[in-house]
Amino acid sequence: MQAQRDDNGNEMRIMDTRVLCVSRSGSIPLSIKLKWKETLQLKKIGQSSLLLATTLFIGAITMSSIAEAQQSEEDELALSYGDKSSISIATGGQQSIARAPAVATVITAQDIEAMGATDLDQVLESVPGLHVSESSQGLGPIYSFRGIYTYFNPQVMMLVNGIPLTNVFTGNRSHVWGGMPLENVARIEVIRGPGSALYGADAYSGVINIITKTTADINTSQSGVRVGSFHSRDVWFQHANNLGPFAVAFYLRAGHTDGSQGSIPQDLQSSLDKIFHTNTSRAPGQINAMRNALDSRADISYDKWRFRAAYQQRQIGTGTGLADNLDLNTQVPGSRLYLDVTYQNTNWLPHWDVSSVMGYYDIKDKPAEPAYELFPPGAFNGTFPNGVIGNPGHSERHSHASISAFYTGLDKHRIRIGSGVRIEDLYEVHEAKNFNFVVIPGVGPFPVPLPGLVDATGNPSLVFLQPKKRHLAYIFVQDEWSIAKDWTLTAGLRQDHYSDFGTTTNPRAALVWDAAYNVVIKALHGRAFRAPSFVEQYAINNPVTLGNPNLKPETITTNELSFSWQPITDIQTNLTLFQYHMRDIIRFVANTDPITGATARNAGDQKGRGLEWEASWDASRMLRITGNFSLQHSIDEASGKDAGLAPQKRLFARADWRFIPLWQLGATFNHVADRTRQPGDNRPKIADYNTLDLNLRREKLAGHWEISAMVRNLFNHDAREPTFAPGNIPFDLPLAGRTIFVQIQHSL
Repeated sequence: MQAQRDDNGNEMRIMDTRVLCVSRSGSIPLSIKLKWKETLQLKKIGQSSLLLATTLFIGAITMSSIAEAQQSEEDELALSYGDKSSISIATGGQQSIARAPAVATVITAQDIEAMGATDLDQVLESVPGLHVSESSQGLGPIYSFRGIYTYFNPQVMMLVNGIPLTNVFTGNRSHVWGGMPLENVARIEVIRGPGSALYGADAYSGVINIITKTTADINTSQSGVRVGSFHSRDVWFQHANNLGPFAVAFYLRAGHTDGSQGSIPQDLQSSLDKIFHTNTSRAPGQINAMRNALDSRADISYDKWRFRAAYQQRQIGTGTGLADNLDLNTQVPGSRLYLDVTYQNTNWLPHWDVSSVMGYYDIKDKPAEPAYELFPPGAFNGTFPNGVIGNPGHSERHSHASISAFYTGLDKHRIRIGSGVRIEDLYEVHEAKNFNFVVIPGVGPFPVPLPGLVDATGNPSLVFLQPKKRHLAYIFVQDEWSIAKDWTLTAGLRQDHYSDFGTTTNPRAALVWDAAYNVVIKALHGRAFRAPSFVEQYAINNPVTLGNPNLKPETITTNELSFSWQPITDIQTNLTLFQYHMRDIIRFVANTDPITGATARNAGDQKGRGLEWEASWDASRMLRITGNFSLQHSIDEASGKDAGLAPQKRLFARADWRFIPLWQLGATFNHVADRTRQPGDNRPKIADYNTLDLNLRREKLAGHWEISAMVRNLFNHDAREPTFAPGNIPFDLPLAGRTIFVQIQHSL
């Protein structure tokens, strides 16, 4: 235990958390007389799963009896993996992760280096309860927290330095995502569970906060080059310096890859060829996985002010095609611009800590080059000799301003209040196409030719969406109350008012108990919401996705119970039990009206429960072993069946070994299992897969150089991620086989 002082000057006890997986959690108080197996009804998941989870938990206890608690053997690893003992997104202020009122994980820059990760999605797969899948269009990431798995994945909030990246068009990060590089990332903080009481819309199933490097993190100039499989190549440079009273940091990176180009045996056109007795499909064929990327960031601080700017440019392939028909030639350009100014004064007035943020975020998902080929030439029995062409694009901007303050003038209380405004403006919509839709009863939406390629922009009878704007204002309050010795209650409430669908109020409460010097127990209850996207509200002229302006937000209520135990200095274990209930899930439902196809409706409910177990062990001064096991069961209430697609079981393990000075070998194992199809999808069960990655790193080579070699999917396993019903891509999405990278980095 370590003794520190909080903002009130009171002594608080913090567990020694200089270990790897240090997630914590909370939940509503439950009678501890209940058996946890009965609470979660894990019998329904299967006795074998329960046995495995129990064995892992007992294994962590057994390790404590054979490990030696020697502080001198921990120091080198603690320096190697960075500070994982604190987190900022749980309450909006920095605090001990051991006592934070959330189920949280921290990934440091040192963790990223040890894993050999080159993209955000690779490190997020290490988080308990989170599986990273991908969608067929553009191969964008799907961050599935605790079995909540949807195509555009709007139920997850991603922040960069605390500022949301949500796209109002479909509710995801961007239609042209193209990855997030990691060289300029200082740490990643992840909360599993609701966060709307602090962050508002879309902090629903989880919150991911990416914190970029400042002058203090870089200190000097760094440059690097990476080459690898699929003609992949990246080059980057970052520099930090003090220019008089200004601290300046800068980052620039450019990269290209052809992508893994996995093979697809059949696509949607393959099925249509059977109906029309044609042979126009390009399947079997390769996925269009190419990507060009440019990233630049600047961070300038002066006294209590900080200015950040970032620009990302992407050009990506279409994956399996915009309509799940292979399209090998089309490339989709896009760009993202971020600007924000922050003011923070920790001593604004006695007992007052004030911060404010003003920001601007512009997203341009441009029309494809050449235009999207929805169906190949000759489609629909030759009706479209040049193919079915549709080329949408849009631009949106987000302006926001907020102010918040901590007040510590009341004994045993730390109160935070805040408010803000946001304008979400889809200000530009483009579309060109050579077809329009009709709905054939018993068949569904059917394309009919237009006289050539027509510019549909601004034409209310042809364009897929008109420009729209949304205004948001919010206010929140939160109190961290030390109600008794070793007991802290955190309670918060936030109200958001939207100009299009009204007001929503979301509370949370967390009770944290230091049960012993090395045991922390947390209970947490929270409610969150997900705002409808503009496609869900306002899409027109496309019966596949007709909007509904009367939609309500999706809501979720989550309860969690967490146990954190550090039996000795070198071992940390955490067990989290959870349950949730999603209501008013937005889905596109077929209409009884034969003139229209499917319309967005609040038509779904889903319940889920499960557990997340994690442990880390400093086996010696040179060896660290970490791992986690996740178990979940999510039920679609309408069908009574598993909601599908997300893994019910996942096992992640990692070992980092400094076998000789300046050399480090890392191994990562990932087991993904028990994925069912969506209700009504009768295709065979999705196959399990195992992958093993290796990373070998040599530090301080010839003074200022570092070299590393990474092998992913060492045994070239045929790993696949599921496609959505009705199975336009019937054999799922192949992930990359064996992939090799070599990286050289230089620091001054």
